[in-house]
Amino acid sequence: MSNESDDHAGEVDAVLRAAVMEIEAHAAEAGWDQPARLYALVPTSDLLVREPQLAAAMGLDEASAAGTLTPVEQDQTPEDEALEQALQKMMWPAEVFGCAAVLERFLLPPGSDEEMPQEAAAAQEYAAAHPERQEVRIVAGATRDNTTYCALRLKSHDDNSSVLQGPELVPGLLQLLLATLEH
Repeated sequence: MSNESDDHAGEVDAVLRAAVMEIEAHAAEAGWDQPARLYALVPTSDLLVREPQLAAAMGLDEASAAGTLTPVEQDQTPEDEALEQALQKMMWPAEVFGCAAVLERFLLPPGSDEEMPQEAAAAQEYAAAHPERQEVRIVAGATRDNTTYCALRLKSHDDNSSVLQGPELVPGLLQLLLATLEH
């Protein structure tokens, strides 16, 4: 969690929160049962300089770019392995200030993990068939300065006012995202 007395950290938190919530809104528009998605988070001001045509197509200008991050969806999201496994093998170039991931998972009630099989495919089948499972969409973001933010939407409470938000809601995924940003 950021130190609120540090103005810069509070500013970065608000910027990352805005980017995560923009991605969450985009994912909500796409609906459920979507593949995992991965985003580079780049300072919008850098995007204006490096990719002026893309920035113009997105309707960005210097005024709208100040203090914002632009999520850039990555085309090469892995299809043959879980996003968590793919993140363990990747690194972002220096131009990328942060990254975010969107994925859907099952939440199981407390105590369910005692009966869960150890093998990944069997565990997935167990979770999918569990009568008390909850489907959740997770949007997690992290930046090079170790700022993190998450948004969680339960399928059973699929409305904008029910999105859970916070800096550390999915610590395992956040650690994977942060590791991709280390040099």
